[in-house]
Amino acid sequence: MVPPASPSRRLILTGAAASVVASTTTLAGPATAEPRRAGPAPETVPLPDGIRPEGITSGPGTRFYVGSLADGRIVAGDLLTATWVTLLPGAPGRALRGLFWDARTNLVWAAGNVGAVGHVWAVHGTTGAIVQDTVVPGAVFLNDLVVTGDTVWVTDSRVVPDRLTAITLTPTGAPTGAAPTFVPLGGDWPAGDGTAVNANGIRALADGSLILNNSRVGGLWQVDPATGEAAEIPVSGGPGITAGDGLVLDGSILYNVRGSGQNEVSVLELVPVGSAWAARWRGARSDETLDVPSTATVAGGWLWAVNARFGVASPGTAAYWITRLPAR
Repeated sequence: MVPPASPSRRLILTGAAASVVASTTTLAGPATAEPRRAGPAPETVPLPDGIRPEGITSGPGTRFYVGSLADGRIVAGDLLTATWVTLLPGAPGRALRGLFWDARTNLVWAAGNVGAVGHVWAVHGTTGAIVQDTVVPGAVFLNDLVVTGDTVWVTDSRVVPDRLTAITLTPTGAPTGAAPTFVPLGGDWPAGDGTAVNANGIRALADGSLILNNSRVGGLWQVDPATGEAAEIPVSGGPGITAGDGLVLDGSILYNVRGSGQNEVSVLELVPVGSAWAARWRGARSDETLDVPSTATVAGGWLWAVNARFGVASPGTAAYWITRLPAR
């Protein structure tokens, strides 16, 4: 499937969003007012054939980075001009999944593996130089990551028992070369068996706790990073969060890629309830150009989802792209 080049496409908004916009719309921009919008934007951004993308991150502005499952390369470009260049060349046996750009250091943090060995890399966002390469002992399937004040937090979707990997940074976000440490996931966290993908997307909440989704059983989980204790976040309205891949947090709005459908991005509003959190269903974003999206990013007032196209025929030569969706 090649994304349509026509300026008209089919956009599907479900739930609360559907009350604002009809399910079929000719788009020159998003359906709701977006004061942060950067200007005209393409409907899709092409990526290299055969890249097998998984992670996406962005910054500064509309600069984006996408990592490859095929060879561990990172391409960087601009979402508004729909152009890209290779930032980090590929390497034999390397696969990248989650990416996270840190504005303090201009480092793109990437989780993945070389063969059976788990790694977390810090890649300079302009030069592509690898600033730090951290080997993670005992890693099975390093998946997503987020950078907080002085720590990189990484999910491992198939490790038993479930745990988070923590890599210590300086207070300004610079790598320290410290060996990774681990925080076991406990409390109400649904333990995995090492086969199905369990912990997946991860982001940091305003109170310092972490939010994770669980691809195997669904749902959203608040995790205390000091203890690993997890509590399920109740979700009101909507069909329920049944799965999930990447998470994007934009203020109080949480985007859960494939949280409620194979070609959807679920939209939720997070609300503090004492020391805990609740979530309210605010609809879902879908589009005819979505083809098994894996992760997303907010840039230029839009939501951009990268299409992993899991299950596509001939993934080594298939076309891949990023889809633009309305934010908020």
